Amino acid sequence: MTRLPDSRALLQLDRLIHEPARLLILSILAGAESAEFGFVEHLSGLSKGNLSSHLSKLEAAGLVAIEKSFRGKRPLTTLQLTPLGRTALAEYRTQLAAIVAGIPDPDRKDA
Repeated sequence: MTRLPDSRALLQLDRLIHEPARLLILSILAGAESAEFGFVEHLSGLSKGNLSSHLSKLEAAGLVAIEKSFRGKRPLTTLQLTPLGRTALAEYRTQLAAIVAGIPDPDRKDA
């Protein structure tokens, strides 16, 4: 008998996090205490405008903190995953792992 992933679980995935660019941003920030905008821009390959747009959405949801300051006379934007962001990302990973575990192995031959 073929087992299918739980469709309810798929529908309950956090759409804000599930968007590929935002998932990439959160993944980068999860590996650091904080990161400069330029660093995340470089690692993600996103344009400044695209990165800024996604960060605004993540900040509005309380998942990312954005701090603007100066290094000398140059503006510096520092990004940090908030505690809520870390929790939301951990929950997303758990949900996604459960969904993936329910996907049938295409190489397995069941009678």
